[in-house]
Amino acid sequence: MLNQEIADLLNRQLNREFFSAYLYLEIAGYYADQGLRGFEHWFTVQTQEERDHAMLFRTYILNNEKPVDLMSIPAPKQSFTGHKMPLMAALEHERSITSHIHEIYAKASSNKDFRTIQFLDWFVKEQGEEEKNTGDLIKRFELFGEDPKGLYLMDSELAARVYVAPDLVL
Repeated sequence: MLNQEIADLLNRQLNREFFSAYLYLEIAGYYADQGLRGFEHWFTVQTQEERDHAMLFRTYILNNEKPVDLMSIPAPKQSFTGHKMPLMAALEHERSITSHIHEIYAKASSNKDFRTIQFLDWFVKEQGEEEKNTGDLIKRFELFGEDPKGLYLMDSELAARVYVAPDLVL
């Protein structure tokens, strides 16, 4: 049976994942306003991913016979100046999410909750990918994004991103 303290941490993470979706939707809107449809698309796909992550937490909590606690999700209060700033905000946010996943993992480990550890293994790997992808996007922006032609090509490339649903089996 799922420990209540771990269930509470999982519920908070579920809500953080929904906040992540809000944040990325805001970033997508920023890029849409800037006319960068590829960047908008990339972050819209990111929004879908985060929403699905929240739903995975929801399913896991319910499968372990604990109630889901949907908390208020604050509106992201970001104001961006420049095309790089939203990318930096995304990386900082992903690092924060990683630290929260690690906190839950540590608590599950200390409680010998092997089922939750196994569930979280996928998220640990996923967060590594999220941080790398966002970091790589920043590096590429720093190389090409200040040049209008480079920005155009990068925007075109980002428009080709395809959403892939998570492959985690619960």
